[in-house]
Amino acid sequence: MGSFFILLSIFSGLLHLYVGWRVVPALSVFPALQMICVVLLLTSAVLIPCALFARRAKLPYAADLVAWTGFLLMGLFSSLFVLTITRDVFLFAVAAMAINWPSVIQMGTLEVSSALALLALAILVTICGLVNARRIATVVEIDIPITNLPPVLHGFSIVQISDIHIGPTIKIGYLRAIVAEVNKLDPDMIAITGDLVDGAVLDLAHHVAPLAELISRHGSYFVTGNHEYYSGAHEWVIEIRRLGITVLMNEHIVLDHGAATVVVAGVTDFSAHRFDASHQSDPHLAIAGAPQDVDIRLLLAHQPRSAAAAQKAGFHLQLSGHTHGGQFFPWNFFVRLQQPFSAGLHRLEDLWVYTSRGTGYWGPPKRLFAPSEITRIRLVCASA
Repeated sequence: MGSFFILLSIFSGLLHLYVGWRVVPALSVFPALQMICVVLLLTSAVLIPCALFARRAKLPYAADLVAWTGFLLMGLFSSLFVLTITRDVFLFAVAAMAINWPSVIQMGTLEVSSALALLALAILVTICGLVNARRIATVVEIDIPITNLPPVLHGFSIVQISDIHIGPTIKIGYLRAIVAEVNKLDPDMIAITGDLVDGAVLDLAHHVAPLAELISRHGSYFVTGNHEYYSGAHEWVIEIRRLGITVLMNEHIVLDHGAATVVVAGVTDFSAHRFDASHQSDPHLAIAGAPQDVDIRLLLAHQPRSAAAAQKAGFHLQLSGHTHGGQFFPWNFFVRLQQPFSAGLHRLEDLWVYTSRGTGYWGPPKRLFAPSEITRIRLVCASA
């Protein structure tokens, strides 16, 4: 782990060096601002790697302070880095035009003004992203049409929360507010689709406790995400069950809803086998032994990548998270390189897949063009 931290620090340093090389010289006409920028980049280069390892510190308050500061700087630097590349492309294009119109285009003035604009815009979007991330997620209403849905299941409601990431910057108060919002929706069932925590049970059990207050007709169901495996999945499964939440590990439960039946199945995270071979994610195993005549087969799977196997296993609907919808621009475009769906409702042959943008956030407290959500899903008759 020490060698990884060193490599991460070197990588962080190189990225910051690039931004400093391209932006700081243009600020020479503003010496005080230039010095502030240098100090900010040096601090950011050091604290970003430290934030990722802060939870290993023995002093929790110091660890939280380092994490908060480092993750805030990570969000700011992300925008600085993207905007620096954008500025370089812009300046290159303008410099090419300046060959023909040297008296019209003043490159020196443009370099200074673009550097100032870059800094202002990076700070602005980071502040906006912080406000968006820290406010309680809004409720997103989704109706999913199901063919041959029994009338008694028309309007069956599932509230999904996902990717809360309780840890260095998200604590008990944040979760209490989420639980209160969920309970207001009076759902038939609650689905928690992974990445609940970033840290060990010993450190975070108190902050996760409000989950025991979730109320619904058929209970709450949880599946592991990749961050549970980074944080001690076996211990978290025990703790979450202690809170009265059903954890589905490649298994299912049958719900009787009036005259209709619903199979709720859950799989371990798509990458769980890398941490424990016995946790290999398997939608077919999750549905094995279920009654053949059920009206709805619902799968909870942290990653949308489970959809292909879920479709073959005969599920009607899969609820997933993991992607955060990219969390903030422009990373939403890169999610699609790893996952088949980045956010929202999609169709894979006869399987509906809904991917939540997440109810919290990971790392930088920053959301931009990818708002967090508490999702209220209603099953409706396809002909309705």
